[in-house]
Amino acid sequence: MSLMSTISEEVTPMYEPITYSLREIRNVIPKELFERDMRRGLAYLGRDFALASFAVWSIWAADTIFLRGPVSQLLHSAAIEGLRWLAWLSYWWFQGLILTGIWVIGHECGHGAFSRHQGINDVIGFIIHTSLWTPYFSWKISHHRHHISSGSMEKDQVYVPKTRSDLRIPPNATALDYHEILGDTPLCTLFMLVRQQVLGFPAYLCFNISGPKDYPKWTNHFNPNAVIFTPSQWKVVVLSDLGIGFMIWVYYALCSTWGAITVFKYYGIPWLMVTNWFIMVTYLQHTAPEVPHYRGHAWTFTRGAAATVDRNFLGWQGKFFLHGVAHYHVVHHFFPKMPFYHGEQATRHLKNFLGVHYNSSDDSTFKSLWDTYDRCQFVEDKGGVLFYRDKLGRPSRRAVEEMDGDL
Repeated sequence: MSLMSTISEEVTPMYEPITYSLREIRNVIPKELFERDMRRGLAYLGRDFALASFAVWSIWAADTIFLRGPVSQLLHSAAIEGLRWLAWLSYWWFQGLILTGIWVIGHECGHGAFSRHQGINDVIGFIIHTSLWTPYFSWKISHHRHHISSGSMEKDQVYVPKTRSDLRIPPNATALDYHEILGDTPLCTLFMLVRQQVLGFPAYLCFNISGPKDYPKWTNHFNPNAVIFTPSQWKVVVLSDLGIGFMIWVYYALCSTWGAITVFKYYGIPWLMVTNWFIMVTYLQHTAPEVPHYRGHAWTFTRGAAATVDRNFLGWQGKFFLHGVAHYHVVHHFFPKMPFYHGEQATRHLKNFLGVHYNSSDDSTFKSLWDTYDRCQFVEDKGGVLFYRDKLGRPSRRAVEEMDGDL
């Protein structure tokens, strides 16, 4: 290890993992916050569908006015084109947020947080997620695995850190070694980040990108025989595939009727924004220099649940359109069946109880994304409690006891 890294680690803040039990944590949260109200969930879903419909009507009306209304006679063509672009950019931004909020409600259904009736949850969740190109049952199954093993280097399903050996960084690396292996230009880093945001979710579903490294090649969410699933889950995986197949037919029919460009403008680009927001939210929820990952016996459910971050994601827009999915994620990992509309109140109790073990950030969303992507490069090959190291091999924290899975 380089002298720079050695000196850095001598002054790195120490970290002692959480030792509370799930029962202790649950006892500090009022029982009424675990109650599920289907009528309230339906009200939020109805609101979101109304907003999505209003957004479609608004951009159609605005485009019609700019192209055929009296405005087209009063303004220069360049001004009209500028206003049209402004209107469409606004539509893509807000419709993307609205549809992401609808996707979040489908996610609630998958956890059983929408209502007490799992059949109703699955019907609503299947319709929502299928309409947004997510194989509902297949993703529900892998997402459940993520929740029961969050933060585990061996068992977590997503955002499993790369190790020193994965990147072929020698144990005695110097500052020059780190620069040669990790020292991308800002432009290259930006390209890789944009690629993650646009292709991350489809790549995970289709190719297990960012998933467990020990899964067989070609593991994906559409193969009912994939290692992700058990034989008893074969039928629901096929049902999810049929749903996506139906969406392909619907999309083809819409393109045949309205034209591919029109469909892409009204639906395709907002859907790309959904994948962007989904990846950004989940990446920032589970990735930060100060948040640990665990190996072997050092991992417990409560440690994994606490190894998440609440973020002030897009401010009021994240709270309103995304139902606070990023603002109150820590409590969601402890209690995934808790409805999202109780998240804020439950988080107050959780924060007071966890103290220093509660992770949150008020940094601006896009700055957080850049800083996190730039700083979180890899973790060590050995050790039970692991923290990301930056492009010079420096960690932001280290465990009180450096033990190989026995902390």
